[in-house]
Amino acid sequence: MSVTPAAAERAKALIESRGKPTVGIRIGVRSKGCSGMSYTLEFADKQEPMDEVVETGGIRLLIDPKASLFLIGTEMDYEEEKLKSGFVFKNPNEKGRCGCGESFHV
Repeated sequence: MSVTPAAAERAKALIESRGKPTVGIRIGVRSKGCSGMSYTLEFADKQEPMDEVVETGGIRLLIDPKASLFLIGTEMDYEEEKLKSGFVFKNPNEKGRCGCGESFHV
């Protein structure tokens, strides 16, 4: 998994503004939406024994072991537009997305 400079900077800013010790950002996938799965991001207070750790751009990503196979080769980016902003995942394993972009399937 790779992270663009924009995503790394935004993640650093979010971690710094959290106001409590944070090990990194945990990334996973869960069942959701009309295509089946969606990406999840949350602050990680501790590293779990089976987490895959990716350190890049000055941040630490903890990848949920159940999500590892779905995230191989994925790039995490951060996009900011006039009406929306957020992290965007460019995943070569995706076979399709739902119309609203909330979920994907592999």
